[in-house]
Amino acid sequence: MTIAFLLAVFALIATSLILLISVPIVFASLEGWSGNKNVLFSGTSLWIGLVFLVGILNSTIC
Repeated sequence: MTIAFLLAVFALIATSLILLISVPIVFASLEGWSGNKNVLFSGTSLWIGLVFLVGILNSTIC
């Protein structure tokens, strides 16, 4: 269970870093919001899901 928690935290940190870099790039691109909103919504949904997963795993471990 601890390994799953650590992997979930690592995935959350990695997703956060990817979104931190990709969101300004998407908004600065020529296509902008209209061309890339599905990618941003997918990344944001993944991030929110990982936040809940980390919270659930944290409550079961402690």
